[in-house]
Amino acid sequence: MEVRIKLAILADAAKYDASCASSGSRRANNGTQLGDTNKVGICHSYTPDGRCVSLLKILLTNHCIYDCQYCINRVTSDTPRARFTVEEVVNLTLEFYRRNYIEGLFLSSGIIQSVDYTMEQLIGVAKTLRLVHHYNGYIHLKTAPGASAELVAQAGQYADRLSCNIELPTAADLKQLAPEKKLDDVDSTMNLIRGGIDQATAQRKESSKAPTFAPAGQSTQMIVGATGTPDAAILSTSDALYKKQRLRRVYYSAYSPIPHADSRLPSVSPTLIREHRLYQADWLMRFYRFDVAELTTGDEPNLSLQIDPKLAWALRHREWFPVDLNRATRTQMLRIPGLGIRNVERIISVRRFHRIRLEDLVKLRVSIKRVRPFVVYDGANPDALKIDSDDLRNRVICPDRQLELFTSMTTAGNGEL
Repeated sequence: MEVRIKLAILADAAKYDASCASSGSRRANNGTQLGDTNKVGICHSYTPDGRCVSLLKILLTNHCIYDCQYCINRVTSDTPRARFTVEEVVNLTLEFYRRNYIEGLFLSSGIIQSVDYTMEQLIGVAKTLRLVHHYNGYIHLKTAPGASAELVAQAGQYADRLSCNIELPTAADLKQLAPEKKLDDVDSTMNLIRGGIDQATAQRKESSKAPTFAPAGQSTQMIVGATGTPDAAILSTSDALYKKQRLRRVYYSAYSPIPHADSRLPSVSPTLIREHRLYQADWLMRFYRFDVAELTTGDEPNLSLQIDPKLAWALRHREWFPVDLNRATRTQMLRIPGLGIRNVERIISVRRFHRIRLEDLVKLRVSIKRVRPFVVYDGANPDALKIDSDDLRNRVICPDRQLELFTSMTTAGNGEL
């Protein structure tokens, strides 16, 4: 099979993996190498179907011995198959890089023969690029759950980022749709990656010449909507992974229906707004000091599709508001709908010199419509929480242009949102 045909098949097969970020690495070029990751990271552009093209994002092969029902590349699927050799992936990466088509490589694979054999092939690509061709650009390797400690150590030596996909949020979900995969295998592989990162970090504190290990950290991906698992369980799993494994990111990927799918799978994709809300909630947990239990309730285990999680929390906790911007702590201000981290820091800086006024918020380009019902400032604010909950909700909702774009794209594609 010609390489261009393989590329068409295996690049398309890789589009279902969302965890292809490229930030966090500091691999500098010493003048004798090809590429570096030490400047501003990689800017991403997207094809109409959402694929990132600034990384060469491909599978080594879409052959797979597993029968995960949600996966187009499962062993029982009749999808066209292809397999690159190590040398073909190396040559594609170098040629695309020299032509300025890409700035890095994202390489994953179906499982062939065994987990360790697959990992050896993936590592072979990264090792050849680094040692033979002195390629110093970005490399993201997908790590197969259950890989041996020796192979994980080698992968971290050559890759900037490693990721081990959990795929589904609970053990029950995996048992239902991917019985060959075990959460214990995912957990053990993540432990190995975390241990390698911790060890390398400690060594580099003692010597800047100590070797690095996956300097851009590790990430994972969860498929949303393939099972009936609610957002509360998905966020709980993410929260546990952030705390235990110190992941850089958890990526959420809306389930995409596949041909000849198992009857247990939904026939339509979940709304992209649900995926968007999960990312918003994830951000609140990581940077805004929200606990996962605050974002959903027992009566409503799924995030609202109509309003963002922060606003939903504020409407459930009217006792927190209004917040006095001239007295509030940083934590209190981070709970205000419409205020982000950057503006909170700016408000703290400004009030060292004078009291915060409405005009200060305007100068900071704060969304007055969203913020005003929840705050008081110098000169008071007669509008603060003076209307009932339903009216308040309608008053502060702002159209989300990104979601409008999702709506138009999805509607044009299949009539569903």
